[in-house]
Formats: sequence, C-alpha cells, structure tokens
Amino acid sequence: MATFLVAVIYAAFIGLGLPDSLFGTAWPSIYTEYGLPIALGGTVSVICFLGTFSSSLLSTRMIRLIGTAKLTAFSTLLTAVALLGFGMSKSFWMLLVLAIPLGLGAGSVDAALNNYVAVHYSASMMSFLHCFYGVGVTISPFILTMVFKRGLNWRNGYLIAGGIQIVLAIILILSVPIWSKVNGSETDEEEKYEGLTIRQAASIKGVKVMWLLFAFTCAIEMSVGNWSSTFLVEYRHMDVGFAASAMTFYYLGMTLGRLLSGLLAKKLHSWQIIKIGLMILPVALILLLVVDNGIVGIVALMLIGLGNGPMFPNFNYLAPENFGESKSPAIIGTQMAAANISIVTMPVLCGILGQIFGMVIFPYYLILLYILMLLAFFRASKIWKMPGVFKR
Repeated sequence: MATFLVAVIYAAFIGLGLPDSLFGTAWPSIYTEYGLPIALGGTVSVICFLGTFSSSLLSTRMIRLIGTAKLTAFSTLLTAVALLGFGMSKSFWMLLVLAIPLGLGAGSVDAALNNYVAVHYSASMMSFLHCFYGVGVTISPFILTMVFKRGLNWRNGYLIAGGIQIVLAIILILSVPIWSKVNGSETDEEEKYEGLTIRQAASIKGVKVMWLLFAFTCAIEMSVGNWSSTFLVEYRHMDVGFAASAMTFYYLGMTLGRLLSGLLAKKLHSWQIIKIGLMILPVALILLLVVDNGIVGIVALMLIGLGNGPMFPNFNYLAPENFGESKSPAIIGTQMAAANISIVTMPVLCGILGQIFGMVIFPYYLILLYILMLLAFFRASKIWKMPGVFKR
C-alpha cells in the first residue's frame, strides 16, 4: 500500500508536467489556424501564471480545508477538464478562459505535493518526484509529434493529454482513503499548519533568501530552456537541427541531475547536494561562453542541467527543516509564487536584452544569474548551519 501511494504521487507529478510543454509545442499550429500574432501566445502563459500564483498562495488554506489528497485529486481533475477544453475549443478567447483553471490546478498540485513529500518522505523521494515532472514535460511534445505525423491537428494532442490526465485524476480520487492509512490521518496534521500572509511569511528569518534562491534557479532553468537554441543558431551559427538536439541533452542533464540527487540524498544533506551543483554551474557557463564548438556547447548545456536541476527539489525539501513543519505549507506556497514570478519574467528579460544587444549576451546573462544565486546562497549559509560537501 505504501509503495502504491508513492507511485500515485509520482503519477500526479507526471500530470503536473503534461500541460507545461504542451502549449509551447502546439502554439505555432494554433496561431496559424486562428491568424494571430506570434507574441499573443504570451497572454495564455500570463493567465496560467496568475492562476498558478494565486493557488500557490492559497494552498495552505485549501490543505487545511480538504486535505492534500483531495486537493491533489481535485486539482488534477481541474487541469484535465481544462486540457479537454483546449482540445474542443473553437476560438482563441476560449483558450484564454480555460487557462484560468489550468493555472489554478497546477499551482495547487505543485505546492501541496512538495509540502507533503517534504514532511513525510526523504530528500531522495523529493528529487525523484521532480524527475517524474520531467517525464510529464517530455511526454507532451512526443504526443503532438505523433499526432502531426498522422495528419491530425493540435486539438487531438490536447484531447489525448486530457484523456491521460482524466485517468490520473480517477486514480488519485480512488487513492484518497489510502493516504491516511499510509501516513496517518491528515486532519490532526493539517490543523497544526499555520496560515501566513505574504507579509507574515516575509518577516520570518530566511524566507526572503529562499525566495531569491528559487527565483534565480528558475530563471536559469527557464532562460536556458527558452533561449539556448536561439543562441546556438544566431550567435554560434549552428544548424537548427543540431540546436534542437542540444536542447534534448540539456533536459537530459536536468533529469540526470535530479536522479543523481535522489541517489546522493541517502548519504548527503540537501545543502551538500546544492553546493555540488553550485560547483558544476560555473564550469558549464564558462564553457558556453568561451568555446565555439558544437559538441562543447552540448556538453555545456548538459552540465547546466546537471548542476541546476537538483536545486529546485532540494530547496523545497529544506522548508520543514528551515522553518518548521507547521509553517512549511505556507512557506512552500510563497516559494512556488516566487518561482513562478521568475519563470514568467526572467526569460522575457533575457529575450528583450537579446533583441537589443544580440544573443551574444545570453551566457553573460546566465553568469549574472549564477552570481546572484551564489550571493543568496552565501547569505543563507549565515542563517543556517550547513554541512561541508563531503562531511555531514
């Protein structure tokens, strides 16, 4: 039964990843069909972000009201309905409306499950959890690729993804009684959770530093995901197909980093794993900056994924340790909000700077983000006692 619950939680995170890469892959077909400007796709992303941001901040209240199990099941069902709605939509304004429940559902699952795993399970499981998110974001482009090869349109891809999400939602609904049997009743546990406003959370020592760490790691992750291919094609003058392959290795590096983080967590503390990642990143960024070679570029991107990939799950896992279990749901909710603000704004800033100065700025932008993350880490080291890299 305990193993089944772990599998259900992993499946929920696959469902969390499914929508995240679907829209970007489908957008060229969507704007062509509706005759829309390319930039209008950002409107859907912003609406999703607003939903995710809001539900992240409200997650503690929702957990206390209905429990993590029911919240996860309901939120997954909400995203499933939204995906099916995308597949049946007849106009762009319908996509804008459907982006609201899509964002609300995603934010609730993200915050609730990150807290649940941080409280009840090991650091290894937290890293493995985010590996399964990687499975979800990989499945969606594959679905659309297969759909297009068969001469179907983007709606069919959304309907398939929505069908998968419906199956996951049914599994989660049926699993609700199991959660309390495995990890005890949630009622007593949720009553001890403190609901905090943003101002109250910000007043707690170390919270603002963690917001910065989340913001910078997400800024690096999403900026590399959005602009590496453009950098390789426009500045390094590489073939488009080669640049696409390089992105595959970037995501492979990220997934591998989280997998290794899960394995290392059995022997190393989360702060130790974070330190190792911070040592890998400058090597990768320098390679990307100074070496004009395709293979080295692939290695650099893979190393960026390898070094930065473990940051997000390990920062999340530290919340109960840093702030106490009673405050961790509210703190994690604000951390998810900080992450989502960065995800929406920082890659856009990179694009604007690239438009003004050329994509030559891309590695310098990443180096700046790394330096800022390193400064935030040094500040965190003054707040919490951190073990050395090789000693507990």
